[in-house]
Amino acid sequence: MFSERALDGDVAAVRDAYAPETVVLNSATDFETLDPGAAEDLLLVTDSVDPLALDPSWVPESAPDQLHRYAGSDFTIGLPGDGGVAWTTQTEPACVIVKPRLETSPDAFVDFLVAEAIVEASLGEPEQFIEFFGDRYQELAALTDSRLGPSGTYQLAVALYDAYLGRQTRAAFETWTEDYPDLHDAWVDAGERLKPRLSDLPTELAQGRTDFAAAAELACSAVKHGLEIPAPFAALDTAAYDDHGADYAVRWAEKTFEQLE
Repeated sequence: MFSERALDGDVAAVRDAYAPETVVLNSATDFETLDPGAAEDLLLVTDSVDPLALDPSWVPESAPDQLHRYAGSDFTIGLPGDGGVAWTTQTEPACVIVKPRLETSPDAFVDFLVAEAIVEASLGEPEQFIEFFGDRYQELAALTDSRLGPSGTYQLAVALYDAYLGRQTRAAFETWTEDYPDLHDAWVDAGERLKPRLSDLPTELAQGRTDFAAAAELACSAVKHGLEIPAPFAALDTAAYDDHGADYAVRWAEKTFEQLE
């Protein structure tokens, strides 16, 4: 199911600089969450696996089934929202997995996504948002489920963690002008493509043409590009978020939804 992906140019250089032991793989099939049998196929291309041990009580009963599976005792990798590239540190060495859905995407964009995942895997941060929030995910759900529903809360949590990681990866991308110019250009280009949608976001949100969770997803994805982000999401692009993590995210949600009442 998995085969090693050949790397060259800037992507190979980034892997060597940030996470030289990381294995970059192609997946033969698309997936959101790998079931235990498929996940164990990674043993064929890695040295060992060390499944996460998460507390199932972190996950509200109302949460999507895939989140319950991920927090359960089975060895699973990936969640909806990971996009075309997923990464895991549950293997030794860590893996970055490229999905077939990217086969028709421009090479420069795919290279950027792979490099981004390599940097994310090197940060020492949690693999998924549920580990980031821990028992505070219950608190987040209590604040947002009544307005967004469980799926919307899930989408918001993915976005909030994306912003948290994005501030860290941005610090890397900003320095790549000379060392990895092709990847830097792809990062800039991806940000430029977000700008028109981002500028229309306050109007779309006010008019109900974009729901809150989808707006959060767009705004938080822009954090990694250093773009100007509209309120109330701009408050997530701050050093306070770096310092306080999930506590800050939950407090932001609480204040934001109080103002929306």
